[in-house]
Amino acid sequence: MLNQITHGAPTAARPLLIVHGLYGSARNWGVIAKRLSDARQVVAVDQRNHGASPRTESHSYPDMAADLAEVIEAHGAPMHVMGHSMGGKAAMVLALTRPELIASLTVADIAPVAYGHSQLKYAEAMRGIDLSGIERRSDAQALLEPVIDDPALVPFFLQSVDVKSKSWVLNLDTLAREMPKIMEFPEMSGSFAGPTLFLTGAASDYVSREDRPRITALFPQARFVKIPEAGHWLHADKPREFEAAMRAWLDRQDNAS
Repeated sequence: MLNQITHGAPTAARPLLIVHGLYGSARNWGVIAKRLSDARQVVAVDQRNHGASPRTESHSYPDMAADLAEVIEAHGAPMHVMGHSMGGKAAMVLALTRPELIASLTVADIAPVAYGHSQLKYAEAMRGIDLSGIERRSDAQALLEPVIDDPALVPFFLQSVDVKSKSWVLNLDTLAREMPKIMEFPEMSGSFAGPTLFLTGAASDYVSREDRPRITALFPQARFVKIPEAGHWLHADKPREFEAAMRAWLDRQDNAS
């Protein structure tokens, strides 16, 4: 089963499952998860091939969705599910295949479409540096900075460095090999009739108006909210605004049930 970090105790409100994106982890979501746990239990997972979760040869969305289903079933009741980027695609596949497990769905800055901007270069950059001599995180930072084209991503990638073992907590070999699957979205039939929020960054180009017909065909109850001045990593760019949007959405769903 996936590694989980649980925030807060069970309450009368339905719990929230947080699913991170590519190269991320449950720890990336710690601040937001902790703040949202004042009203409900929040469970953040490490997806397969990330963090402390199992290393596998496959990294397909049906497999990732099955991992999430196992977590929800272990908790014994439907959960609110929020997935960012790759995690949003996994959450969408879960909703389309196991709708009974989802009380509501939030998709953060991703659409159910194929993307052309591969993230392979980052896996190759991380694989290409030698961590065997690092003694502290700043040593890894010095190695990463020359090979990562976006300085804002360096602190994010550093969270996946295990200084003690001098290694990545990412299965970079599988992620690199499976990148075509990660960039795609599988052909899906049917639709998810439950409440769905597409929460996007106003400064991001990951979800366009041209994606709306595909989104509403699969998620007919979809609502769309943009966070001003936020990019693709909207929860990092505007954490307070992201938290407020999630809190309002989740409270609305609980009050409607």
